[in-house]
Amino acid sequence: MTFVVVPQWQGSPSSRAMRLAEGAHAIRSDLPASSTRDVEVPLEAGDEQGTGVARFGSLQIVRERLAETLRALPDAAVVIGGDCGVSAAAVAHVAGPDLAVVWFDAHPDLNTPSTSPSGAFGGMVLASIIEDGAVDPARVIVAGAREWDAAEEDFAAEKGIASVDVAGLADAAAFADAVAATGATRVYVHIDLDVLDPAEFDGLLEPIPFGVSAAQLAAAVKALVARLPLAGATIASFAPESADRAVDDAPTILRLIAALRG
Repeated sequence: MTFVVVPQWQGSPSSRAMRLAEGAHAIRSDLPASSTRDVEVPLEAGDEQGTGVARFGSLQIVRERLAETLRALPDAAVVIGGDCGVSAAAVAHVAGPDLAVVWFDAHPDLNTPSTSPSGAFGGMVLASIIEDGAVDPARVIVAGAREWDAAEEDFAAEKGIASVDVAGLADAAAFADAVAATGATRVYVHIDLDVLDPAEFDGLLEPIPFGVSAAQLAAAVKALVARLPLAGATIASFAPESADRAVDDAPTILRLIAALRG
């Protein structure tokens, strides 16, 4: 397993988005140097270039650089964001009709340029993955989301995207069974850390209460990779307020990495 660190912040709508780059660097400090690669992120924000996606220019540069890095790897990658937008290139890299995508996130990220209230790509990335044909929407499961826009609910209903609420993650084996029942033979696991309950995890830009416990999330991930081969994974949206606070959250992140390793 190789780790690819992508300190992208341009996909976030937050005025404090640079904390996401700092969070990616904080995670990197705990990763094995020999199996970790870095993707350079432009300093500039970039413009939308008529796409309706804020900061599109810089996002596209990062996407191309990440795709090139992934193509050179001999094994599955865990992509460390940065914002959720890093999953677009990562899922595209392992795309196929047999792939399931499990999207652990407090938000479903199912807006589009025409429906997004912010224009931020982080809130559109799963919709873009689906619309690009990287995954069959019947094999997409949104897990732990508790803040949906009306347009996202409409998109999910139109595409037939399944969702599992926080309570539904309590039984890890049943959750893994549900993912396997889609007929997939591989799984991509996206973890936006805001899926976690902020009472347990501090380093979030916009904490949303009543999330998943760290123990439940680790158990769900471990059950998934025990049932289906891991095609790849993302851990995104770590935004510690300081280096000292980052240390407090490190054990939870390392626990999730261990779960991905099975």
